[in-house]
Amino acid sequence: MNIVSAKQNTGDTSELNPMTEFKEGVELLKNEYPQKAVAKLRRAYECDKHNPYFMSFLGLSIARAQRKWDLASELCETAVRLNPKELQFYLNLGEVYAASGMRERALDKLDDAVQLFGEDARLKQARSKVQNRRNPILPFFGRAHFLNRELGKLRHSALKYLVKATK
Repeated sequence: MNIVSAKQNTGDTSELNPMTEFKEGVELLKNEYPQKAVAKLRRAYECDKHNPYFMSFLGLSIARAQRKWDLASELCETAVRLNPKELQFYLNLGEVYAASGMRERALDKLDDAVQLFGEDARLKQARSKVQNRRNPILPFFGRAHFLNRELGKLRHSALKYLVKATK
């Protein structure tokens, strides 16, 4: 093999290591480079189209970078069906649903995950991001102002109490 033919073979998927591409793609996704992650994760997925990890993260990156909701949700849903015991797949699918405006579906999937995996900090965090937040009590202060935070906690407790009292 000469140098010219060696350079021509670098685009061949048989020489790619799908796990390396996958790890690099996930790292790019974590570092907020979804467009670059799509390329890496797509190469990994092309090497093994039956790997649910490749599907789920490719779907997430497509949702973040290209906003192709149907394709992204289809990939993530397939990953959940292939491996329903993986918490991260539910988190990815929930994020795709929430980003596409399907908050109720996102909450349903995250609730399904709570039933399967119990109370997990990642699930609580994902669910709180998806839930609609109430308006700040004192709108002339910012949401992060200590009065709004404390009064919001008090309102939340009072509403929880009222709901229990009406049952």
